[in-house]
Amino acid sequence: MIATAPRTTENRFYGPRMVVVATIAMGLTAPGQTASISVFIDPMIDEIGVSRTVISTAYMIGTLTGAFALPWIGRAVDRYGTRRAMAVIAAAFSLSLVGLSLATDIIGLGAGFVGIRMLGQGALGLCAATLVSRWYEKRRGTVLGLQGAIGGGIISVSPVVLERLISATDWRTAMLVEAAIVALVVIPLSVLLVRNRPSDIGQCVDGDPANGKKAEAESGMTRGQAMRHPYFWVLVAAVGTPGFFGTAIAFHQIALLGERGLSPTEAAANFLPQTIAGTVATLLLGYLVDRGRPRILLAASMLAFALAVAWGAAVEPGWSALGFGMAIGAAGNALRAIEGGMTPRLFGTAHIGAIRGVVASFTIAGTAFAPVLYSLFYGWTGSFQLILWLSTIVPLAVMTAALITPLPHHTAPKTQENPGHGTNEHSAPGREV
Repeated sequence: MIATAPRTTENRFYGPRMVVVATIAMGLTAPGQTASISVFIDPMIDEIGVSRTVISTAYMIGTLTGAFALPWIGRAVDRYGTRRAMAVIAAAFSLSLVGLSLATDIIGLGAGFVGIRMLGQGALGLCAATLVSRWYEKRRGTVLGLQGAIGGGIISVSPVVLERLISATDWRTAMLVEAAIVALVVIPLSVLLVRNRPSDIGQCVDGDPANGKKAEAESGMTRGQAMRHPYFWVLVAAVGTPGFFGTAIAFHQIALLGERGLSPTEAAANFLPQTIAGTVATLLLGYLVDRGRPRILLAASMLAFALAVAWGAAVEPGWSALGFGMAIGAAGNALRAIEGGMTPRLFGTAHIGAIRGVVASFTIAGTAFAPVLYSLFYGWTGSFQLILWLSTIVPLAVMTAALITPLPHHTAPKTQENPGHGTNEHSAPGREV
């Protein structure tokens, strides 16, 4: 059991430290992300002797199983605090990687995929976003954008590093190296540096004494209250849409762009402008969500994503392909950056872990089915054109809902227990956020 830090007044605001820790933790979700796992698939197939369809099915089952557990993990983050949760999750994530490195059959692979998808892509990323959300309010979007940009950059370069490591050793050794890095970096950072809330050490949100009251008693809806509000599902759809269609497009990118005349090398290189544009969009939208109207930003980003998907149906080699990569990368990351700042702004931070757990659960579950849907349409029509055009309907529908659905209200909680051991709060209609 990790002891709760004593309540002492600190002269220097701890918020930047939390951002650094959260950013590192976000980057080290990489072993559980599809981009990193993809470089292990062929070596696993060759050594264990399973088919690509079988290992893909195991990965889908692992992703779905892990996604279903996230709402409960989110509640645990709220109840026990980010500090304890992050340390325990990192330890379990590391052990899951060790277990996966020892797999000798499809059962072992499936069990390993459950662990790394649930704990890596889901739980550890949830802890990182929750930590920052509780330390910042006025600049929340900016710091979450910074965290997402740098953490996403680490995730983006990890496949290259891992591919070199696998070539120099083998896939099992590379996975053990990942496990060691997660354990040796994230666990000590969690124990030594993480503080759940500013009030734990006598500080204020944003480091501003004017927010002292908010540091003492967090406000916000419970998970159940949030889920009963229509705008919660607008946010789920806004995050899930780029997750679903972006995953499908990325999974089939070589074939999809090859159909439009790009060589396999050119199609693979298109990931680079996607990454660069996505990083810039994350930083920019994180800044704007603190200063603009998130509802309008969300709707505009959904429109941009619809246009980017439509561009994929008409893309041509050259500048057109470059523009497509930048558009799909920027629009997809913009929506995630907006949600990062918008969810705690609309629903409060008292139960932000549980609320974000539900959002992550639906989003990750959707990514498991997306490549299959595109495969079915490709097998039926012999082309990706029809499914790309149909895919534009969803973001346009979400854009409309984002503009017309009423925003939620929340007030400060009436009571609050020790933040390290859960909260007992009541939310009621009040001012519009």
